[in-house]
Amino acid sequence: MADEFQFGIEEEYFLADAVTGRSPDGAIADRFHEAASRFVKPASHELLKGQVEVQTEPGVNFDDACAALRGMRRELAAIAQDCGLLLLASGTHPLAQAREQETTEKERYKRLESEFGIIAQRAMICAMHIHVEAPEPDRRIDLMNRLIPFIPLLLALSVSSPFWQGRETGIKAFRLTAFAQWPRMGVPEIFRSQEEYQRYIDILVGAGIVEDASFVWWHIRLSTHYPTIELRVCDSCPRVEDAVAIAALYQALMRCVARRPEINADVGPVERGICAQNIWLAQQHGVAARLIDADGRARPVAEQLDAIIDMTREDAAALGSAGWIARLPEIARRGAAADRQLAIYEDARASEGREEALRRVVRAIAEETAR
Repeated sequence: MADEFQFGIEEEYFLADAVTGRSPDGAIADRFHEAASRFVKPASHELLKGQVEVQTEPGVNFDDACAALRGMRRELAAIAQDCGLLLLASGTHPLAQAREQETTEKERYKRLESEFGIIAQRAMICAMHIHVEAPEPDRRIDLMNRLIPFIPLLLALSVSSPFWQGRETGIKAFRLTAFAQWPRMGVPEIFRSQEEYQRYIDILVGAGIVEDASFVWWHIRLSTHYPTIELRVCDSCPRVEDAVAIAALYQALMRCVARRPEINADVGPVERGICAQNIWLAQQHGVAARLIDADGRARPVAEQLDAIIDMTREDAAALGSAGWIARLPEIARRGAAADRQLAIYEDARASEGREEALRRVVRAIAEETAR
């Protein structure tokens, strides 16, 4: 059964100057990418030169995925160090400035820069994307619809973007706010069938708006190249173990929803609207949020997480991921990455000023990323 729910994890990272904490010069970033492409084969460019992406191979074992991600992080961090840089797994880069960004010289990214202008330069955001194989690829749209209500909880566990362009934002996950400037973003529409979804994509392609479905950037979407449903809502997590635990819960939810067709069977516009509201609550408050449940009650993230873990217990056991999922209540208790970043910032701001406090946050993220 586990082989039917293969998963893969993609992580995006920032680069930061080791002295100033800011985005690197384009030439230095190019030097980093040249070395990374030779020594870390899964490493690839992102939209901005000050970013890099990696991905695990499809698999069924979360211990292996964690070891792979940890190894790639350490190798990239060592390359970054040789270039005078730091590697950051975080939803936003605390000190990055839009005016300092350079776009990667790649056809897809140049097209986005041409189409979106300054919006592309402001894409100083890094996410974790989780692919899980659907048991019936031709019926993925039904599974995607029924997974939508769970998206806000998964975001809340990952929040790591409380800073933007050198300022505290007042919310825990600013990344989605920055990304909201892009078209075809946010909570997906509710499609009644796979054919209806495909008609939507065909119209966009036929009108010359997009090349394919990969230019639709919803929080959860059907993969264009794989028989998977891709979760895209989560911030990049500084602690690799947190990232893997969240991926394990998403995989267990996929299996649970697939074997129990009654779960969220009547999902529609109301549930989509509640999901959008809950995402905003998760952005604001992270694991301290009170999210609206299926009965219309606002309940703490920790309480809802416990209920979902209980609901997916059989699935986690079948998939061999129960140990990883058991880590998640600790995130709800201790706080997510955004809470740690804000504590470091507040501790240093009064005595050292805003700029140095943010540099301390950058260094702390780098330490967690490579640890």
